[in-house]
Amino acid sequence: MIKVMITDDHPIVRQGIKQILESCREISSIDEACDGLELLSKIRKNEYDVILLDISLPGRSGLDLLKDVKGINPGLAVLMLSMHPEEQYAVRAIKTGASGYLTKASAPEELITAIIKVSRGGKYITQSLAERIVLEFDNEDKPIHNILSDRELEVMILMAKGKSPKEIAGIMAISPKTVSTYRERLLTKMNMASNTEIIRYAIVNGLVD
Repeated sequence: MIKVMITDDHPIVRQGIKQILESCREISSIDEACDGLELLSKIRKNEYDVILLDISLPGRSGLDLLKDVKGINPGLAVLMLSMHPEEQYAVRAIKTGASGYLTKASAPEELITAIIKVSRGGKYITQSLAERIVLEFDNEDKPIHNILSDRELEVMILMAKGKSPKEIAGIMAISPKTVSTYRERLLTKMNMASNTEIIRYAIVNGLVD
C-alpha cells in the first residue's frame, strides 16, 4: 500500500488532489504539508512512499526542497506536480532527483498512474520530456539558461511574465534587494544588459506560457 504526502501551499489544491487519490485502492494514507518546513519536519518523523511536491512554494522553491528531501531520504520517490509547463523546470527536476514531473493540467488518472509507478521505483515522464532530456544530454549547444541557479531561473521566468521586483519578492518570499541581486547575477551570466533581453530570451526559448 502507498503512503503519499501532498505538498502545496493552497488548501483547495491539496483537497482536490486528496479527493482524487482517495479513489485509488492502492493508496493507504494521504498526508499534507503547506510548505517546505512542514514537509521536511514530517519526512524526518514519518515514512512515506511518494511525495507530491509543488515547485512554486513560498520561501524555498520545490527544486530547493527536492535536494533536501533526497538528502534526508535518497530513496524516497518525489513526483513534481506543477502549474508550470515542462519547458521551464522538468529537466532540472529530473536531474536533481525527481522521479517524475506532471503539470496540474494532467488528468486525474495520469496522476494516479504516475504515483503507482514511482512508488515501485520507476520514473514517470512524458514522451516529450523524455525527448527533451535526451537532447539535453546529447546536445553540446545546451541552452544558456542552464548555467543559472534554480532561484535565478525563477526570477528570470517571473520577470518575463511581467512581474515587478516587489511582486517577485512577494511570490518568492524574499526581499526586493535579493531579487535585484538575482537579476544582476543572471544578467551577468547570460551576458545581457536589460530586462527586454531577458524577456525576449525567455519567450524565444519557451520559458513562459
